[in-house]
Amino acid sequence: MKIDPVSSGNERTEASKQDASKQDPMGDPQNEEVNVNPLNVMQSLKGILSEEEEVTFMNILFSSSASIRSGNFGLSRKEVEKQLHIQANDEKFYSFLTRINQAVSRYFQVIYDERRDQVIALMRVPARAARNTLTKESLSILLYMFYQQEVLQHEFTLFEQLLNAFGHETTKANQRILMNIDPLKKIGAIEEYDTNSPEKAYRLTAIGVHMFSDSFLRRATEFSQSNQLNKEEVLKFFRRYNLYQKGENE
Repeated sequence: MKIDPVSSGNERTEASKQDASKQDPMGDPQNEEVNVNPLNVMQSLKGILSEEEEVTFMNILFSSSASIRSGNFGLSRKEVEKQLHIQANDEKFYSFLTRINQAVSRYFQVIYDERRDQVIALMRVPARAARNTLTKESLSILLYMFYQQEVLQHEFTLFEQLLNAFGHETTKANQRILMNIDPLKKIGAIEEYDTNSPEKAYRLTAIGVHMFSDSFLRRATEFSQSNQLNKEEVLKFFRRYNLYQKGENE
C-alpha cells in the first residue's frame, strides 16, 4: 500500500500538481476523461519485459500480499535472480526494477529492501482507501515515525516517545497505542528494534519509508505550515530529492 492524497478540483493548485507518472489516479475527477482505460499500461509490459521478467513481476505482486505472506513480504533478491536466470548481476537486476517502475509507477512501485533482502511491490491507493486498512491513529503514528527517522535521522523511535506524543491525554494510552501499532507491524511498515535495554522501540522498514507518496507528504507539510510549498522544498525536507533526476521537468 502506498498512500496518495485525495483532492477535489478546487483544492488543487499549480504548486501541488505532479507529472503524470506521480499523480493520484483516483484523486482528481478532472482526470476521468484522460484515464478512460487507466490499466491499459499493464498491457504495455509485454513490450518492456521479457516473458521471464513478466512472470517474475507477477510472482512479486503475489508474494507481496499481506494476506499471503504475512510478515515475510515479497521475494528475496536471490529468488528474483533465479527466476530471471541472472546471478549477482547488479546492472540486470536494477534494470529490471527500473523498467517495471517506469511502466507501472502510476499504480505500483517495486522496491528492494536491502536490509531484509526482499523485493516488494507496493500498490498506490488514495488516502481515503487507506483508512480501510489503517486508522487515522495508525497513520499518525507512522507519519510521526517517518518524520523522526527520515527527517531527523533518528535510528529508531521509542515507545515512550509515542506515548508522550499521542497518549499523554488519553486513558489506557499504552493499550491504545499498542493497538494502533499492531496493524503497522502486520503490513510490514515497522518492526521492533532491539535497543539492548528494557525500552521498547520501533524502526521503519523499507515498506514504511515508501508508504507515503511525494504528493501526500507535500499536502501534509502544506497543511501543517498553512503555506503552499513547492515540490523541491518538501522533498529536500524529507530527504527524498534524490528520487528525481537533475533537470527533470515538473
